[in-house]
Formats: sequence, C-alpha cells, structure tokens
Amino acid sequence: MLSYIYLIGAIIFEVFATILLPFSKNFTKPMVSIILVLSYSLSFYLLTFALREIPIAVVYSTWAGAGIFLVTLFGYLIYDENLQWQSFVGLLFIAMGVVIVNTFKSQKL
Repeated sequence: MLSYIYLIGAIIFEVFATILLPFSKNFTKPMVSIILVLSYSLSFYLLTFALREIPIAVVYSTWAGAGIFLVTLFGYLIYDENLQWQSFVGLLFIAMGVVIVNTFKSQKL
C-alpha cells in the first residue's frame, strides 16, 4: 500500500512540473525552472520506491497514464486549451486502461 502512496506522489510531482513548463519560458525564469527540475527529480525518486512492491510495467503505465490524463485536464482548466469531444473519449480510455492494469496486475513473489 505504501508503494501506491509513493506512486501517487510521483504522479503529483510529474504533473506539477509539466504544468510549470510554459511558466518557465524555455527555462529563462530561474526560480520556476529550479522548481520544475526539482519536481521532475522528486517524481523519479519517488518512482524508485513505488517499484519496491509494484511491477515496473504497472508503475510506469499508471504514472504515464495518470500524468497524461491530469496534464490534459489541467491544460484545459489552467491554459484554456481547446479539447474536442474525441479527446475526452481518449482520456476516458486512458483512465480505464490505468484501472485495468492495476486491477489485473500480477503479484510480485
């Protein structure tokens, strides 16, 4: 269970860093850029702890899928990016895929 907390933390820091990318203005804003790099680094660091109990395929697919879902959602909400209805359907499939991968993962021996 603790591994999933690490995984959730990794997802949060990855999404936070990705959302900061436009604010960094191509890394010309030093403070934002430092926070961005630290957030990505912390995300990868937390992923290593998630890998203690969860298979790498499940960790990576959950991290990537949840990251795509959340970055798209926040891009829509924060940056007022346009999304077609097909994008929402795709996001639904990503969410369903993450749930399926985690539901039917094989247990590490």
